[in-house]
Amino acid sequence: MIAQLCGQILSKNPPEVVVEVAGIGYAILCPMSTFYQLGSTDTQVLLYTHLSVKEDSHTLFGFISKDEKSLFRELIRVNGVGPKVALAILSHLTVGSLVECIGNEDADLLAKTPGIGKKTALKLIVELKDRLDKVEFSNAVFSASYIQGNNNPNAKKALEALQSLGFKNKEANKMISAIEDQTLSTEELIRQALKNK
Repeated sequence: MIAQLCGQILSKNPPEVVVEVAGIGYAILCPMSTFYQLGSTDTQVLLYTHLSVKEDSHTLFGFISKDEKSLFRELIRVNGVGPKVALAILSHLTVGSLVECIGNEDADLLAKTPGIGKKTALKLIVELKDRLDKVEFSNAVFSASYIQGNNNPNAKKALEALQSLGFKNKEANKMISAIEDQTLSTEELIRQALKNK
């Protein structure tokens, strides 16, 4: 498995980038979010890669961050979502906005991705909601992006507790986001959220 490549960009032709590593040119498909962050040709680049092996092809997919690669791998685990569709999703939404979109169950925003219908968007949300909680993103912003407008470090634990009580993610998020006091403990947050319901 090729986990990452560090080399010089030989050519860029969306969505493909050719990177030379030790005299070998690797053709790598990238989401547009990564593509825009790459420098011009002849610049050094580090890409985190995923190798997709099929009967008739070996395809390398490259990402500017480990978070993008992790999310790509979660997307392609969903039945009916192949690497090309996952690439389209990551080209349409940033990692943070995709995590937030799934956390808030926003199927309409996800369905705006070319090639994704409402049915597929709902399927993605259902399958990825629980899985994304277990993915450790290197940037803390993503793991806390479910709780909008609340900087309390206990908010994530309170959100999880409300979900285990049977509240939908969107509803629990709204209940916690409404609390203005950022100093409350997890227990106080839960109590306050239940009063606000």
